[in-house]
Amino acid sequence: MSTPPRLDTILLDRRGRLLVITLNRPDSLNAFNLALHDELVIALDFARDDPDSDVVLLTGSGRAFSAGGDLDHIARNAAEPERFDHEVRIARTIVLTLLDIAKPVICRMNGHAVGLGATLALLCDVIFAAETARIGDPHVQVGLAAGDGGAIVWAQRIGLTRAKEFLLTGELLTAPRAAELGLINHSLPADQLDAAVEAFCERLLAGAQMAIRYTKQLTNLELKRTAELVLDQGLAWESETVRSRDHAEAVAALRDKRPPRFEA
Repeated sequence: MSTPPRLDTILLDRRGRLLVITLNRPDSLNAFNLALHDELVIALDFARDDPDSDVVLLTGSGRAFSAGGDLDHIARNAAEPERFDHEVRIARTIVLTLLDIAKPVICRMNGHAVGLGATLALLCDVIFAAETARIGDPHVQVGLAAGDGGAIVWAQRIGLTRAKEFLLTGELLTAPRAAELGLINHSLPADQLDAAVEAFCERLLAGAQMAIRYTKQLTNLELKRTAELVLDQGLAWESETVRSRDHAEAVAALRDKRPPRFEA
């Protein structure tokens, strides 16, 4: 049996033929710093190629699924935007690798999923969320184009008009509202989340694996086509906005705990 890699910011463990990937920066609400970005690529590569699992479960430790970008990390990128070029390559790899995993990927959204955290959750095949969680992509609220996957998956899940509404405002949706719109599959009381996730994973594990994998890959073909069309342009525009005055102002406003004053 293949041995999952040991990582600093992510836990990988097996429960039979279920592979569990846990974002593990609980003190930072599993916000993405450089290490978590880089190690997620390693974890997803392993999940894609692992011969000893049939279902992947993606979740977060502590109170959040992922709060998006770590503020210190965002501030460093704003001050030294050339650092973001590496992050662009990593973000591209994360999205494409997640779409390439043939086996079902289930999201246990134990808490808030924001920014890249929301993209990760939405690129999973089925999402179970605690009803206290919120989900959204507030790139525009910090002066950034939503280039790292939001434009790929939101419209596929809830249609173009609604996707534009939420991506252009960065609004966070409650889990019940997200389920009502079809953005996620299930919104549950927190004390029912684990049982529901476990039951669904067991149902998949008991199924015909070749049929399940081929069906999953068929339903991902359109997402992959969209990714090929928009991902590079989206990341290029996000990279451009990282260098903008509006983004610098948004970072300063976050530091000062005040509303940003964007350019007219």
